[in-house]
Amino acid sequence: MTLDAETKAVETPEDHAEELRLWLRLLTCTNLIESEIRSRLRERFDVTLPRFDLMAQLDKAPDGMTLSDVSKRMMVSNGNVTGLVERLVESGHLDRRTSDTDRRVQVIRLTKLGRAEFRKMAGEHETWIADIFADLTERDLRELMRLLAKAKGSAQNAVQRRDA
Repeated sequence: MTLDAETKAVETPEDHAEELRLWLRLLTCTNLIESEIRSRLRERFDVTLPRFDLMAQLDKAPDGMTLSDVSKRMMVSNGNVTGLVERLVESGHLDRRTSDTDRRVQVIRLTKLGRAEFRKMAGEHETWIADIFADLTERDLRELMRLLAKAKGSAQNAVQRRDA
């Protein structure tokens, strides 16, 4: 059995502050969930998580988005988005056109095929997420969301303090 970072930290708790152990637990949860979703997307739909994420962004924008807007929303470089877009255009899932207002800008959107296939994936994805959190009660979920919102605010405040 492979030990995750959190388990390793628990073995020598005197070496780790509570905040570090919390960060490791969050990281472990994120990695476990992401790995499972990646596996299920690959096995069920032969699609990568980045492709799914790109299609999810475009599903929210029926008129399309610029490559720059997509890369900002996905928090990746334009170069990363360009490769994904190329493959999805080739497979018929995306349409790419030049912007009406700026000939230098490319606008991408889901094709009819892309939207239909994404929505099928999204429906199953939602079921998978529910399955992953099935052992939590509604109260647990609300409390976790409240605490994570507080943690997010604390992290944002730390960034602002550093930038000040």
